[in-house]
Amino acid sequence: MLEIRDLHVKFQGRTREAVSGVNLTIRDGEIVGLVGESGSGKSVTAMSIAGLLPRRSCDYSGEVLLGEVDLLHASRAMLRTIQGREIGVVFQEPMTCMDPLMTVGRQVEEALRIHTDLGREERRRRALRAMEEVELPEAETLYGKYPHELSGGMCQRAMIAAAIVTQPRLLLLDEPTTALDVTIQAQILELLKKLNRESGASMLFISHNLAVVRKLCSRVAVMQRGVLVEEGETDAVFHHPTHPYTQRLIAAIPTRRRKEDAP
Repeated sequence: MLEIRDLHVKFQGRTREAVSGVNLTIRDGEIVGLVGESGSGKSVTAMSIAGLLPRRSCDYSGEVLLGEVDLLHASRAMLRTIQGREIGVVFQEPMTCMDPLMTVGRQVEEALRIHTDLGREERRRRALRAMEEVELPEAETLYGKYPHELSGGMCQRAMIAAAIVTQPRLLLLDEPTTALDVTIQAQILELLKKLNRESGASMLFISHNLAVVRKLCSRVAVMQRGVLVEEGETDAVFHHPTHPYTQRLIAAIPTRRRKEDAP
């Protein structure tokens, strides 16, 4: 489905590569977690997949294959046909990523306007269906509202609706629950599981939170300073981590006993 081969990315003026020799495969219908601390290279890996690397300000090599298309070296014209249609992206801060001057419904249907010849009414119908799929209440009403009129959790659901409205093959989710409280976070995770079950879309879920990844992902890859240091089935990595960095990350996950022992 998606295969990353020996990906290297180095930004100009930096002495160290942001991503150094990453190899990763995401199979059809699979949810893969990509974890690591801030600056480990997770988001740069996602940018490489999404075609969002600032090519003029970085050096890059390797391959990022979506089917037979190498996204890393594809032309801008080719990327424009893939972004939003084959690949949907959900970012961390819904309130800042959404256009405050455009209604929610218009933003959900934007990819349809760009990638299809559908008329206005059909775009609206599909946008409303996507909003209902992500369990936004009273989709007809919310369609005409602006982002500031929605809660953070509702905005995140709207962003997910915008990402799935074209029924993409791959969803890139970059810290999509970090800005949300624990209750809403759990709801979003259940929503993603449901979408994966019903649509079969593959997902790359990027997070620094291993506890969240464990609840959602069947496989996990761990990054440290641009290098993929460990990869495997989620339960196997959590129960038998082999790399010292993974072991430290897992040891840092809060548990009931650690909370009780804390001063």
